Order: sequence, then structure tokens, then C-alpha cells
Amino acid sequence: MRIFLLTFFLASTFSTTVFAGTPGEVKIGGYLRAATMNGLNGKPKKLSDFKGKPLIINIWASWCGPCRAEIGSLERLAQRYNGKEFNLIGISVDDYPNKAMAFIKQTEITFENFLDSKLFLENMLGANTIPLTVLVDANGRVLEKVRGSYEWDSPKTIAAIGDLFHIKLSPQ
Repeated sequence: MRIFLLTFFLASTFSTTVFAGTPGEVKIGGYLRAATMNGLNGKPKKLSDFKGKPLIINIWASWCGPCRAEIGSLERLAQRYNGKEFNLIGISVDDYPNKAMAFIKQTEITFENFLDSKLFLENMLGANTIPLTVLVDANGRVLEKVRGSYEWDSPKTIAAIGDLFHIKLSPQ
């Protein structure tokens, strides 16, 4: 019953349109596979480096209007919670690293971002549309996939994230 209520709450918060899968996609309920990520504004890391805390992964591109629209709210969310209650990272699907880096500098993003140059992460996460935000538990299990642009630091969204991760988040 709890899962149904949480799913209903998230469905009222996030759009739940069903999309066709990508090759090798990890579905909701599945576990992320090992991956090494090339750092854009930091060092290379492995996905497993983020185990132990819930993880929010935002997949974006510099040319994507909806991605650009939500980046400010993701930065504000990261400023409040990143590294504390959960981790937040970005993965760019840009073809050109210099365009992704220019976007990071222009928007003054401080949370870690990585480049997916070989489509491995894009396919594993199911990013056939962007922006895509994947919420992952502390053990690497995919809990939710949210497609489209959202105000990630709104009280309603923060409450939904806290409920999904089973953690108490103060909305401000």
C-alpha cells in the first residue's frame, strides 16, 4: 500500500508518460551497472563512488531548452542537499565537450558533471528524451525516472524526493 501511495504522489508531481526503452536500459527497480564517467568539472569517477547515499542523476545537453530551464533549480537543490542527504550529479550527452563545459561555466553549476561520449550512460539510464532525472537509492537501485523540466527545489518536489528516499528534507 505504501508503494502505491508513493507512486500516486509522484505521479501527481511528475509526468509518467511511458517511453520506448533504450538498448541495455536499467528499468525502475533494477540496479545500475558499473560505469566510469569522464569528469567535465571534476575528476573521472565511477558510479559506484556514489553508493551509500541516495543519488539524483540529471541527464542534459547544452542545446536542450528544457534542460537549460531546470538547471537553476537543480543547482539550488544541490546547494542545499548535495553531499549531505543525497548526492546530485549531471551527465551531459553533448557531442562536443567544449559546448558542455561552456554551459557549465555560463550557468555556474557547482555540482559534479560528467560527459557521456559513447552513449553507455544514456542507454543504461534510458535517456531517449532529455532532460531525464533518475533517482537512485543508496544501493544503486533505480527508484524513479522523471522526464521533462521541473522546479527541483519547490517544496512539493523536495517532499516527493524525501518520501522516495525515505529521508526527512526540510523544504527551506
